[in-house]
Amino acid sequence: MKRLTKQVAGGFTRVELVVAILVVALLAMMIVPATQRARQKSLRIHCLNNFMQIGTSDRLWAGGHGDRTPFQTSITNGGLSEILPRSNAGPYCWKYYAAMASELGQSPSLLLCPADERHAASNFTTDFKDNTHLSYFVGVNASDIYPQSIAGGDRNLGPGTVPDPNYGYSPANGNGNDVIISGPVCWSLKMHSGGNAAGAGNILCGDGSAQAVSSASFGQNWLRNAPTGTNVSGTNQAGTRLVFP
Repeated sequence: MKRLTKQVAGGFTRVELVVAILVVALLAMMIVPATQRARQKSLRIHCLNNFMQIGTSDRLWAGGHGDRTPFQTSITNGGLSEILPRSNAGPYCWKYYAAMASELGQSPSLLLCPADERHAASNFTTDFKDNTHLSYFVGVNASDIYPQSIAGGDRNLGPGTVPDPNYGYSPANGNGNDVIISGPVCWSLKMHSGGNAAGAGNILCGDGSAQAVSSASFGQNWLRNAPTGTNVSGTNQAGTRLVFP
């Protein structure tokens, strides 16, 4: 009697293997960009939430200091208005936020954008002592009287219309920058600009609201409406003064 043998199916043919690899590669090409976009959106929403909490803290602080910001209040009264007459307040940008430590719930992590390369400070007391744990610039002339004035924003803003590959006005060494904006600016290719060749970022407005803006809309809808003229230190300025970390 002949013994019946069961034929076992072989593996992939070469053609089938190539087709399978192509299908997997195609799926990866579709999934990876979608995952990156979802992650970028999540980071941007996180950053906007930071700004909203900073805006609330700013208004709470002002409520206890005669409706004035830390830049409008003397050091004696917990502010730092004496710093503004200096030619460069950039190295002291962090002090603006440190003044509001209590209003910020003693949480310096709110001052770091999750898309930034910097790292959050562990606490305000011993770790938050310079700009290196800070992601956000400060608008000197912000006021709730001007809802669209610029109270703060992502630090990766730079001059001109061509995005900088790094962090624009904000130097890597943490020395900060004190800039009078009187011409075009755009977001650099860091932080929230992934997938946007023209750049994109978040800002905090004078009314405490947070906005996600492109480089074009920032210049047209917010920078153009920012108050200019005499700043809080009493000196004249030709544009909008922003202090970068």
